[in-house]
This record gives sequence, structure tokens and C-alpha cells, in this order.
Amino acid sequence: MTEPDYIPSTGELALEDRAALRRVAGLSTELTDISEVEYRQLRLERVVLVGVWTEGTAADVDASMAELAALAETAGSEVLEGLVQRRDKPDASTYIGSGKAIELRDIVTATGADTVICDGELSPAQLNSLEKVVKVKVIDRTALILDIFAQHATSAEGKAQVAYAQMEYMLPRLRGWGESMSRQGGGAGGGAGGGVGTRGPGETKIETDRRRIRERMAKLRREIKEMKKIRDTQRGSRRRSDVAQLAIVGYTNAGKSSLLNALTGAGVLVENALFATLEPTTRRGQFEDGRPFVLTDTVGFVRHLPTQLVEAFRSTLEEVADAELLIHVVDGSDVNPLAQITAVRKVVNEVVDEYGIAPPPELLVVNKIDAAGDLALAQLRRALPDAVFVSAHTGEGLDQLRTRLMELVEPTDAFVDVTLPYDRGDLVARVHAEGRIEDTEHTEQGTKITARVPVPLAASLREFSNW
Repeated sequence: MTEPDYIPSTGELALEDRAALRRVAGLSTELTDISEVEYRQLRLERVVLVGVWTEGTAADVDASMAELAALAETAGSEVLEGLVQRRDKPDASTYIGSGKAIELRDIVTATGADTVICDGELSPAQLNSLEKVVKVKVIDRTALILDIFAQHATSAEGKAQVAYAQMEYMLPRLRGWGESMSRQGGGAGGGAGGGVGTRGPGETKIETDRRRIRERMAKLRREIKEMKKIRDTQRGSRRRSDVAQLAIVGYTNAGKSSLLNALTGAGVLVENALFATLEPTTRRGQFEDGRPFVLTDTVGFVRHLPTQLVEAFRSTLEEVADAELLIHVVDGSDVNPLAQITAVRKVVNEVVDEYGIAPPPELLVVNKIDAAGDLALAQLRRALPDAVFVSAHTGEGLDQLRTRLMELVEPTDAFVDVTLPYDRGDLVARVHAEGRIEDTEHTEQGTKITARVPVPLAASLREFSNW
């Protein structure tokens, strides 16, 4: 039976669709041609993916599941099955319903999976209930993304931000097997037990763990705040330099770091993996007219980016709010690049709303055109007429991109060729302090200077121009 591409507005779903878990084709990443010894060395988690289709088309849900499979692979897992159930909303108890949870348990047993990953953020009760039915570890999309971030964080700030986000996520979800988490400490009574400080009702193990997590979170908050001061100082010095501030934003694995390397000659790590870049990288470049700019590569976004990560990486994402221009990189070879654009703009708007400012101007750059089909590119050119189409890998379109960047970023300085009288030493001092001197010559009329200076200063020097 062919599935409809939409959900009826009445919320009534086809009985056959509601009664079945639909397998998503092409998600398995099971390794082939590998020996048992090699497999045991890899120790990959074997996972089954589960999604609930509540809205959108079949293509949308398949794309979401394919992305979840890519996330699972990035985390080091082996995807065995991908299952989707169609419902008007996720089940409040087990996410997919008690009957489907039993079917899922049978599939887990048949495939030998040791983990179930759900394509959504589950409540603590949903996680606990589903885990009890399927008898293996259950995690949700948020926990998976947090795990990937934890693997890829390298700087002290990145590690602290990820640890804070993980603890914030973990705090309401602490649970243990049997009654181990509900046993109380203390309560020894008058003369027995642990002595001074251990008597009284005590606290359960889960309460102890929560208290320790809160204490650790408070310490991390202080550390991140101190690191933010250093970042603010660095960003403030860049602003005072009157050099144009550009920021690259985009979906994870859209080719942002490759584009940074292509535009600035930087040697930033480029990896075909989700969330390869977690710490912002700033490099200096030049426009076609010689003006300098600084370009910052930011963390990649993804659909349903966990709120905890947006909060934890707030100081990192401030680079977006400070930019004069956002270079929004889109993966032209993706099956649904327009959905990527929507997801990125949603996060950018959340960030700038915190500062009460409008989003910076945006230039869409469709990357990876060497890997995209002709029909897909033709459709994108119609849908995104103002975008620049490039390949950071082959260099195609980069000259056009550099020209557009120069046109969109107004000069903050101007070239001057002036002769300043010797009694205007104040102006000579300002040119040296605020501008970039190219040549100086002492003549009978005064000090002849060619330089690039801020636009307001250039206006003050106009009467002394040699032109």
C-alpha cells in the first residue's frame, strides 16, 4: 500500500499505518568484509533507531531518520534497523505505545542490538518505561548529540560547556536498577553506625548524586564565566580594530571549515563527520580590494539542536550576534537543503533574540555543488536566486563569492594620499595611531602620507589631499 504524503488535518490516521512499525530502507551500517577479531577490537554499539511520524511527508521522516543514522555512526555505533511508527503524537508513556514497544523488543532480540535510539527528546518517564520493556539501553536524540559533542570537544571551554550541558540533561533523568538509588544513608540511631554527622534520616543515593551534580554544575558555570571574559576581551579588541567581522554559520557537515580554509588559507581541520568543529576558529583574510577581514567558523547546527547545547554554547554563539555579515553555508548535495536553512535560521534567531538585536545580514552560500546533481542544483537556483553556488573542494565559484563579500561589507576605512603641514602634527599622530601607513615622505610643504584610515578621519583629511 502506498502511504499518503501528508497527515489528515483531522488527525485521523489510516488504520494500517497506525498498526505497523514501518522499516526505513537503507539505514543499516553493518560492517562487511571484516574479521571477527577486527570486529571485537572495534566494539561498536549495535543500535536500532526508532522514530514517530507525526507530521510532514514520508520523505521528511526518512530524511530525519537518515540523519539520526549518521549521528549514530558519528558516535561510533553500528545501525542495524530503522523503524518508524505513524501516530498523531508520541505516546506519553513509552513514546511508541505499549504494543509497539513489545514489537520493538522482539526486533531488538532478533537483531542482537544492545541500544535503542529514539528520534526525539524523551521525558525521564518515557525513557524509563521503554527501557523496562525492551530490556536494553534506551537513549534519545538529545543524549546522542551530547555524546558526539563530548567526543569532539578539545579546548577547555568546549569541554566545560559540553560537560555542563550533559549534566543539565542528566539531572532529571537519574535512575538506577532495583532499589539501589533509593537506599538512604545515615539514620544510624543513637549509639550505632557511622558516628557524628551520619545520624538522622539521611538522603537517598539519588539525592546524593543530584547534589553532587548541582555542585559540579555551579563550578562549571563559574569556569565558563571566566572563559567568557577572555573571549569578550578578544572579540572587543577585534571590534576596535575596525576590521570587518564575518561569521560562517550552517548545518553540521555543510563544509564550513573547508570554506574557511578556501577564503583565508587557514589550515583548519576538515573532516567528513558531523560536528567536527566545536570551538570557533577565527582567521584573517583579505577582500579583493585589499581590505582585511576576520572570518569565524562556528559550531554546526542540526535539526532539533538540544536546548542544553544552545545554552551551554552561548558564549561561542555570541560570535554570530557580533558579526557584520553571516555567511550561511548550505550543503547543496543534501536531500533537503531547504530544511537545513530553516533549522539554522531558527537557532540564529534564538541567539540574537537574547541580545535584543536583529539578525545580521546573511549571504547564502550553497556548497558542494561538485557532489550535487544537475536537477537538484537547478531547483536550488530557482528557490535561492540570491545565493552563491560554490565548491570549496574544487574552487568553483569562489571568485564570485569573494566579489559578493566585498560588495556586501561596506568599507570602514579609506585610502588617503595627503600632505599634512608641519604645524598639524596632531593629524599626523592620528593617522599613525588609527590608520595603516603605507608610505611617508617629508617634503617642503609638509609630511606626505599614503595610508588607509577610518572613514571619519579620511573626511577630516580631505582638504590636504594630493588628488
